[in-house]
Amino acid sequence: MYVCICRQVTDNQIRDLCRGGASNMTDLRSQLGVASECGKCGKLAQTIVNEYNKTATFINAG
Repeated sequence: MYVCICRQVTDNQIRDLCRGGASNMTDLRSQLGVASECGKCGKLAQTIVNEYNKTATFINAG
């Protein structure tokens, strides 16, 4: 699904970036350009990052 229409960024691209070590919106903005145009995608992108971080923490705790 497209998260950022302005930069044609998908949720899978955001998750891939998180797997590679990105952990916040600053990382997403600098590497993918998310929320750097109109900004409407910022909340959804942040939600995806937060969900990934929770999942990664849970997996690493096991």
